[in-house]
Amino acid sequence: MPSQPSNAGIVTDENSGQRQIPESVRADGSTRKAIKIRPGYRPPEDVEVYKNRTAETFRSRHKGGVIGAEAAADPAESSAAANKNAKRREARKKAKAAETTENGGGGEGEVTTTTTTKKVEEAEEPADPEVEREKKARNLKKKLKQARDLQDKKDGGQPLLPEQIAKVIKINELVRELAALGFDSEGEPVKKEGEDNGEAKEEKAPA
Repeated sequence: MPSQPSNAGIVTDENSGQRQIPESVRADGSTRKAIKIRPGYRPPEDVEVYKNRTAETFRSRHKGGVIGAEAAADPAESSAAANKNAKRREARKKAKAAETTENGGGGEGEVTTTTTTKKVEEAEEPADPEVEREKKARNLKKKLKQARDLQDKKDGGQPLLPEQIAKVIKINELVRELAALGFDSEGEPVKKEGEDNGEAKEEKAPA
């Protein structure tokens, strides 16, 4: 009597001990002949895989969940709680805004607006031409002094860098710019003839 077929479909005759894959019928109706299995052969499908119980226990330790952990909260309950908290926060914000308005919170906005308006007005005010002229003259005087110092070094035989030579070349240009602003080559204001005559008259008056 043949035994139960193995995973590979092999049956063993209990009387003769022979192993074979019994004949079977194909899908097209033809018959597949029986295949004898040589003694000692064991197909891979029938080879039992060694299982380490300790390793299996270690792998499955997380499948059962954490011992003592509470069950997850119901999603519907969590959503309701979140909505409730959001409503509370909104109510607190409204109450705080109302309190700020009652305590004169608008004053801060007025101060900010006034400060901004002042800054805009200050920016729109035109700069004093005389101040701008003196400021530009000071810058030109400073550049002229540096250029003359470099000129003295060059005259003394000290080598200059290309950018320093370029500054020396601009001495005459700086003098012309100062003259256009009403300053002499030393950066001092040039007095007009009328002013000189006025000073002379004032000096003669006491005599």
